[in-house]
Amino acid sequence: MAEAEQAPASTPETGAIYDALNTSASNGTAKFVATPEGTALAYGSLVLMALLPIFFGALRSVTCSKSKELGENDFDSGYRNGSDMPETITGRDAARFPIIASCTLFGLYLFFKVFSQEYINLLLSVYFFGLGVLALSHTMSPLMSRIFPESFPNKQFQLLFTQGTGESKEEIVNYEFDTKNLVCLVISTFVGVWYLLKKHWIANNLFGLAFALNGVELLHLNNVSTGCILLGGLFVYDVFWVFGTNVMVTVAKSFEAPIKLVFPQDLLEKGLGASNFAMLGLGDIVIPGIFIALLLRFDVSLKKNSRTYFYSSFLAYIFGLGLTIFVMHTFKHAQPALLYLVPACVGFPVVVALFKGELTEMFRYEEVQPEEEASKDDSTEAEKKDQ
Repeated sequence: MAEAEQAPASTPETGAIYDALNTSASNGTAKFVATPEGTALAYGSLVLMALLPIFFGALRSVTCSKSKELGENDFDSGYRNGSDMPETITGRDAARFPIIASCTLFGLYLFFKVFSQEYINLLLSVYFFGLGVLALSHTMSPLMSRIFPESFPNKQFQLLFTQGTGESKEEIVNYEFDTKNLVCLVISTFVGVWYLLKKHWIANNLFGLAFALNGVELLHLNNVSTGCILLGGLFVYDVFWVFGTNVMVTVAKSFEAPIKLVFPQDLLEKGLGASNFAMLGLGDIVIPGIFIALLLRFDVSLKKNSRTYFYSSFLAYIFGLGLTIFVMHTFKHAQPALLYLVPACVGFPVVVALFKGELTEMFRYEEVQPEEEASKDDSTEAEKKDQ
């Protein structure tokens, strides 16, 4: 998980600038020193950008969860395609995730050490171009539905690929979309081309915000215990790879992809052409974000017309991220954000639940997976037939 860190853009050229900026005066190179105003603007913007996908992604996850209950084929729900349906994370998935993430991170580190950054990042740019266009299009879709008037001729389309014939026909792709989705796709493609050609930090952030919002919306923890396992495991993962090795920082500076949010500290001096960035990894947004979204859905399940656990965890995230930035700025060293975010995001809601006497109810809350719902429905119908 990429950490909050003061750093320039992650292209190979600016990676060299990063090294030069932090060399001693004996090398004859002046170290960049951000102004207090530039630093405050960069950190404040990072915090705001981190909060937006968590807040709106959590709200959309509630709608997404309701659509899951209605069924994947409910056209009016807004989640018409299987790719738009939430992916449920179980306890087993949560336990394995830190191991898989560690292997992936170290694999990327070895790739950057053995192969040329230029060719690796070229492949990554093309890959994330496609992902980014789809993610941004999905993010913009609800907004476009509100912008376009009801009189807008919104035609429905279906992209269907099948294999075989007759009874052996197998559905491979079944994607339903409309004219508004096409408009979103065109706009997202323009942003993607801008990112692909210029690697501009604004295009990077648009894709990064879309990835983060989609992650919070579509990745669902099945219960609070699973969330604690996931956050606890990634807490250890983040601390080890940041403090124990230089792997995390090396990959974060070499990886040319919109997997982090960046904001220039020299924006006031150089404008949009600024080149010295503060950055925050998307993992430090999405991982706490899916836990906060789970607590919002728990609030909804209580049917008390209050959002106590959502707001307490959301405020805890703000506190944890602010503490991360404070420590990083004080010690001038990259910080594993989850070191501060995990205790805050888990601890605050637990204390609130203890105070309200709802701790047992919180940990008993379970989100049923679509497969389990289907089996329950089948068994219910079977019982009715038997009766």
